[in-house]
Amino acid sequence: MTELEKLYAGKKYNYSDPEISQLHNKAFFLTSKINNTIVTEENCAYIKKLMKCLIPDMDDSVMIILPFRCDIGSRIKIGKNVTINYNCSFLDNGGIEIGDNTLIGPDCHILTSQHPIDYKERRKPEEKSLPIKIGEDCWLGGNVTVCPGVTIGNRVIVAAGSVVVNDVPDDVMVAGNPAVIKKKLQ
Repeated sequence: MTELEKLYAGKKYNYSDPEISQLHNKAFFLTSKINNTIVTEENCAYIKKLMKCLIPDMDDSVMIILPFRCDIGSRIKIGKNVTINYNCSFLDNGGIEIGDNTLIGPDCHILTSQHPIDYKERRKPEEKSLPIKIGEDCWLGGNVTVCPGVTIGNRVIVAAGSVVVNDVPDDVMVAGNPAVIKKKLQ
C-alpha cells in the first residue's frame, strides 16, 4: 500500500512522501495564487477558475471569502449555498464534507490531521488523518476549531471560539472548550 493509499484509507502515513508532498505543493501554489490575486470585478472569474482547480467538485453557489488555506483541496466536498468566511484553514488530508446551506465564520480551523500521542512517535514524519463531516444548515461562529474525526449533525450552531472535540447531534447549539451542548434547537 502506498503512503497516499494509506492516507485515503485513514491509516498512519508518511506525510513527507513525494506523492503526498506533490499534492500539498499543488494546494500551496494554488492557495498562494488565489490569496495574492487582487479581488476586482475583472479577476473574479480567474479566482473562481483557480478555486475549481483546488476544489474540483465545488458548486458555483459556494462563496469562499479570501484568504483561504488548505492542505490538498480535492479532499474537500462542499454542498450548495455554503459560505466560508475569511481566513479559514482546512487541513483536509482526512477529508472534509460540508452540507448544503452551512455558514462557516471567519478564522475557523477544520483539522483532520492527528499526530501520535507518544512524543517519540511524533518525531517521525507520520500522522493519521480522520475525516470531518459537517451537516446541512449549520452555523459555525468565528474562530471555531473542529478536531479530527468529528461529525457535526444537521442544523447545529457552534458558538464563536468553541473547540469541537466530540460528535454533535442534530438540532443543538454547542459552545465552549471543549464544546458541550448548551441547548436544543427547534
